[in-house]
Amino acid sequence: MSTSMRVMELVRFGDADTSFAARERPRPEPGPGQILVRVIATSVNPLDLQTRRGDYRDQVALPAVIGNDVSGVVVGTGPGADDFRPGDEVWYLAPVFAGQGTYAEFHVVDQALVARKPAGLSHIEAAGLALVGVTAWEALVERAGVRAGERVLVHGGAGGVAVQVAGALGAEVVTTARAGDHAFVSGLGADHAIDFSAGDYVPRVRALGGVDVVLDTVGGNTLARSPEVLADRGRVVSVVDTPEPQNLLAAWGVNATYHFLFVSPGRAKLDALGRLVDRGELRPVIGTVLPLDEVPRAHALGEGGSTGPGRGRPRGKIAVSVHPQDEPPHRATSAP
Repeated sequence: MSTSMRVMELVRFGDADTSFAARERPRPEPGPGQILVRVIATSVNPLDLQTRRGDYRDQVALPAVIGNDVSGVVVGTGPGADDFRPGDEVWYLAPVFAGQGTYAEFHVVDQALVARKPAGLSHIEAAGLALVGVTAWEALVERAGVRAGERVLVHGGAGGVAVQVAGALGAEVVTTARAGDHAFVSGLGADHAIDFSAGDYVPRVRALGGVDVVLDTVGGNTLARSPEVLADRGRVVSVVDTPEPQNLLAAWGVNATYHFLFVSPGRAKLDALGRLVDRGELRPVIGTVLPLDEVPRAHALGEGGSTGPGRGRPRGKIAVSVHPQDEPPHRATSAP
């Protein structure tokens, strides 16, 4: 095996087309309790876009390899790393702002954060599910404690995964999405879809009787008004940065609980998601697949850049195929 690897390196903060450079770097070696993974696929998340723009420049020393999703194959193990063997297919969420990221041909990670890839997912699909899936699970299960029969509002449900996880938990799912995405989110399992661009969402959610849980992926005024739709003892979980003041008086009036979530990796969450996949209750929606050298284009698409014949951000995850020869060509998927 070569001692070098190809990476897409963040060399400056700024626009997608000027921030990255393809480089050769030494292939990492696994230390105690670590495994070395040949990255078959990774993906682009909003966190990556924010990092590239410089939102977290205090956390990222340039030049840097960013990215957090991995699906791949174990090719080496360090001392004491006995959970996996070379040839095992694995997937995981890499620690955020810690060590090398995943826009690279190889990645080293602590074995405790890694799970075996569900057989029903391709590497492209698994890479598109890791961060968003772990985030949805931690938000809805570990923080909000969603129970069967409760009503859950997912702000910005067109991403798809949170809607599916909430439905798998037995919740009645309400989501805000553009009118053009209503059939899409309904196909994912949403029971009610509200067009957020058609006016105030609050009275339309109240007309349903309010909700027990709000999962916010939007922030701003959308989050600030969330307590206005909560039932008594409702819970709000937000996964975005939110410097705006919150309406805590309204939250107090319904005995609300707030959680602000910065996702943490872990095998148990991946295994739980894998069980949903195995039962046919969860599948990521992949909208676009690009090679590693086209990470700049992937970032531009993630921000609504041109897609060629049309314009606008593609529906579903933007995946990055790092070793395409190791997996058959992947076609964009639709709702399960």
